[in-house]
Amino acid sequence: MEFNNKIKEELEARIKGLEDFIAENGVGSKQLSKAKKVQRDGNIVLFVGGLITAAGIAIWAMNRNSDD
Repeated sequence: MEFNNKIKEELEARIKGLEDFIAENGVGSKQLSKAKKVQRDGNIVLFVGGLITAAGIAIWAMNRNSDD
């Protein structure tokens, strides 16, 4: 039983390595890497924008309450 598990793990590792190789060097790999960078940059912009918005609302609410 343990022998079968070792074979299965080895085959899965080799398949994963082959998939990684194809992802890095296959057709469309350059476009995929560009898309990943654009997605990452977009996520960063949305996150920072959300933080700035939340901080602005918090400051506005604090100033509004202190005027009353």
